[in-house]
Amino acid sequence: MSRYVMGIDNGSQSTKVAIYDFEGNEVAFGSYQLRETLSPEPGVVIHPDDDLWDSVYGAIKKCLANFSGNPKEIAGIGLCTIRCCRVLLKEDGHLAYPVISWMDTRLNKSYVHSNDQVKYVTTTSGYLGFRLTGEFKDTASNYEVHWPLDRETLDWSRDEDVFMAYGLKREMVFDVVKPGEKLGMLRPELAIEFGLKQDIPVVATANDKAVEALGSGMKGEGTIMISLGTFISSMLIRNEYKENALNFFPTLACIPFKYVYESNGIRRGMWTVSWFKKLIGEELVKEAGKLDISEEEYLNRKAQEVPVGCNGLITILDWLSTPSEPYRKGIMIGFDQRHTKFHIYRSILEAIAFNIKNNIDDMLTEIDGRINELVVIGGGSKSDVIMQIISDLFGLPVHRREGSSSACLGAAICVVQYLSIYKDFFESADKMVKTQKTFFPNQKNHELYNRVNDTVIKNVRKHTDEILKLTYPIFN
Repeated sequence: MSRYVMGIDNGSQSTKVAIYDFEGNEVAFGSYQLRETLSPEPGVVIHPDDDLWDSVYGAIKKCLANFSGNPKEIAGIGLCTIRCCRVLLKEDGHLAYPVISWMDTRLNKSYVHSNDQVKYVTTTSGYLGFRLTGEFKDTASNYEVHWPLDRETLDWSRDEDVFMAYGLKREMVFDVVKPGEKLGMLRPELAIEFGLKQDIPVVATANDKAVEALGSGMKGEGTIMISLGTFISSMLIRNEYKENALNFFPTLACIPFKYVYESNGIRRGMWTVSWFKKLIGEELVKEAGKLDISEEEYLNRKAQEVPVGCNGLITILDWLSTPSEPYRKGIMIGFDQRHTKFHIYRSILEAIAFNIKNNIDDMLTEIDGRINELVVIGGGSKSDVIMQIISDLFGLPVHRREGSSSACLGAAICVVQYLSIYKDFFESADKMVKTQKTFFPNQKNHELYNRVNDTVIKNVRKHTDEILKLTYPIFN
């Protein structure tokens, strides 16, 4: 009798795979690091070799190695992958060109056909779904910008001119299904190799951020989710699509015909934390080793010793500029003799929180929305320091969910929906998502953070932009 479901979360830095029972308890987990992306020329960002599939394959193997149950009791696999990438495939479904990252500037435009080997143009979920099932199918909810998708039907446009406007033909794209529907059955040879039952379904989800939103267990319009990953953004679930939004991106949710409103984001958000850790690498490893704790725990302990506001050290997170403002660079200002490396670390965390807060406020103002609680997910949510910073800044409770990956859980919820274990997506999420810890705001810190935000943070760029416009032509 089937008792478990598997969720795959293929992200920008690693692939995570988790196995859950039908109540959402995580019973096994495995991850596999992706290699660094390659940038052979300015604006080009690609994944090396067949790295995405290698990471999915490796993470499944690791997860199953950590699973003490019977693999044949796994009832289905949910597939969630990096969004906003472009994958060019040969007729046999294998790569005609390395997977193009979401950071590649070519993805700001529609597809241009320049390689006769390319038979199909798809997403990462289409490609990895093919590697798992052999089917040329994909989830409709991973097609947004520069794709001829009809949001009213969650199917392709029937207008050939619409396809042509995006540089495509109908025969160049996969068939699409909705979240919670089957992409296909796992290839028999993979089922044998993984020790899974034959005819195990691989189920469609959505774009990775929407899957995270589902797996975060947001309840009602007063809850917002913050995803602390390589790309940091915030999300609300709504029933209507909003045309011409200025301060957010309305994207397809992981529930058919609903939408996620995604705030403006932070490019290379938690990546900036990793960048800083590498700068002090050897010392960090040594000091953490002395205390027999992880490097992250050591940094967080030291950051808790730094005063709120970092004695005036201000960081602006422009470590990866946007195409529209290429002159912007990361900034740290306000140094004096009090500041240490741990002030720098905490200042980066505070910068993330300020940026998130202002982006969310812009979105809420535009839709006349209100929030009363936050859910924070992603690797960054493991830090008590940043969770408390966010709670203090917003003046609201902040929930950390249980489990290793909300996207894995969201993918598993899609499998449970396919299996009709519960009546709908909402009941599935209610049964399977659990809270590990809730952080509550400190009023004194709330007042200080908002004073800093209103008087300093919101005004920095109008001054620093002018300086950076002068340095940009010299150093780029």
